[in-house]
Amino acid sequence: MGELLEELRWCFRRIEPFVQARKYVRAVMSEIPKRNGWTVAEHVGDRTPDKTQRLLNRARWDEAAAMAEIRRFAVSGLEEAARKSGRRRGKLVIGALDETGQQKKGEATAGVKRQHMGCAGRVENGINTVHLSYVREGTGHALIGFRQWIPEGHLTDPVRALRMGLPADLTFRTKGQLAIDICTTATTDGIRPDFYCGDEVYGNCTELREHFEADEQAYVLRVQKNFRITLPSGTVLSCEQATKTLLKHKRRWEIRSAGKGSKGDRWYAWAWIATASQRHYLLIRKHLRTGELAFHYCFVPEGQLLTKTRLIRAAGLRWPVEEGFEFGKDSFGLDQSQARLYTAIARHTVLVCAALAVCAVTAALLRDRTNSQASEPAHPDQPPPADPGMIPLTIPEIKHLTADTTRRPSENTAHWVNWRRKHQARSRWHHKRTRLARDTKITQVS
Repeated sequence: MGELLEELRWCFRRIEPFVQARKYVRAVMSEIPKRNGWTVAEHVGDRTPDKTQRLLNRARWDEAAAMAEIRRFAVSGLEEAARKSGRRRGKLVIGALDETGQQKKGEATAGVKRQHMGCAGRVENGINTVHLSYVREGTGHALIGFRQWIPEGHLTDPVRALRMGLPADLTFRTKGQLAIDICTTATTDGIRPDFYCGDEVYGNCTELREHFEADEQAYVLRVQKNFRITLPSGTVLSCEQATKTLLKHKRRWEIRSAGKGSKGDRWYAWAWIATASQRHYLLIRKHLRTGELAFHYCFVPEGQLLTKTRLIRAAGLRWPVEEGFEFGKDSFGLDQSQARLYTAIARHTVLVCAALAVCAVTAALLRDRTNSQASEPAHPDQPPPADPGMIPLTIPEIKHLTADTTRRPSENTAHWVNWRRKHQARSRWHHKRTRLARDTKITQVS
């Protein structure tokens, strides 16, 4: 942790915000159940949340430069882990794009809107942020870039934009365009994965696909069933039509693993269809039990290896971004920030990504040393081993071990109990005074 935090020092104008940021990162890596201004301040030993709130809202520091340092730390750390373990040669590097949400109440938070929230599985009030995960096959993964999505209506309303702290030069960008911005920044830092992967939100963005192709960057992007492709014969069909027409026979499908999950290999039936372009293919994945289809539009530049096996491996490596969200939220409070301003939300996300990167690199470096699992079973009737061993240390377990060294001072507990009670009494008094004025107006009207 110390190595990364020292690399972030130059991003801060003054030492005080840097010290507070260091405390903040240690707090999000602790075992406190919620991570907001009050709980973080109590954990690090502050007397009030003023320093934490100032760090996120008003302190002078460059969160974009800090994210660049975190990105370089994560990428170099995972590369070093792959080199030491001998997993560097022949393994794919994936840039996985996806968005995640955070439910919010009210209308004061930057970017808040009623929209479909994947974390809730329905339409809810909340904010959405596009993330880029750096995935090194067989080694590990970390979140290395993000952009918050802001509805166009917030940007065109100057009063609302001012209240939400939106930068004056901020323009409306779709999620696909935000992905372009994130990937462009990563490319500037010298990061060029073997493939970029994403779901239908990104696969259906023509501008994003054209950006990758102009940059000679390979991709495997999910698309919807009505996405249209041009066959070598010149016929234009939707993905669903092409599959029904060209993949009738079982011999066109082959069962391959999409990679190992926590319960073993994830087996699917796969097929691919050539298009009029020699560098574009449609990769189809079929669920073995339900028959559900998933379509991937693929591009591989001239001079790069193009095989179905390679595309299947790339498609199967998109899931770690979901795991990154799970770890970020459950272990580091990625979605627990109570910040409302645009910059404050970004700064909280940067500091959470710093904590996640430290644990991700540590887990990758210790992967082989902490893996003592017994050999995998060879047949269904094989009896279990007497000692199953242990899986490698995971990111949450690294966080738990680190949290033991960052326990909050117990003598601060009584002070914070009294501080919260006094703050809530003050808030209650002001709420009652506001209600008296409102009730007076109601009485006058009636």
